[in-house]
Amino acid sequence: MTTDQPESPAPESPKRHTILKAVLRWGAIVLGVLVFLFAVIQAVPYGRDHSNPAVRQEPTWDSPATRALTTDACFDCHSNLTHWPWYSNVAPVSWLVQSDVDNGRKKLNFSEWDRPQFASGEAAEKVADKEMPPSYYTWLHPNARLSSAERQALIQGLQAMFGGQGD
Repeated sequence: MTTDQPESPAPESPKRHTILKAVLRWGAIVLGVLVFLFAVIQAVPYGRDHSNPAVRQEPTWDSPATRALTTDACFDCHSNLTHWPWYSNVAPVSWLVQSDVDNGRKKLNFSEWDRPQFASGEAAEKVADKEMPPSYYTWLHPNARLSSAERQALIQGLQAMFGGQGD
């Protein structure tokens, strides 16, 4: 005989119930440990000194357009006019942002043109090779996404300013 009544679900086995409880318990423990570690790393002071030293001297720009493109695509890491977004206060992202800014300013700083710039001769090449701005930076900074025309204009402007030689 067949009936049109739906079959009732099989009762959960005690073994399955025990495994589920264990997984949930361990999941809660792991989550708790991760939250605790996240809270602890917030105490690490590196990455929160969001200083912008004074602008000492900018290069002689070949055009306002080159400066505008450089401001959008390069200044956050390669000048003393860094914009520090909210996530630059949250470790471990703050560590990465601080490291990028420190390294960028050391290699090429458009705000300290009165000191030797190690990467000025490479700037146009890095833009042409699409190494700069880095793709991970443009994900969160849409103004730094250069169209082909903007990229070419920036390359030409940097080449006009710095020539093909490194300092």
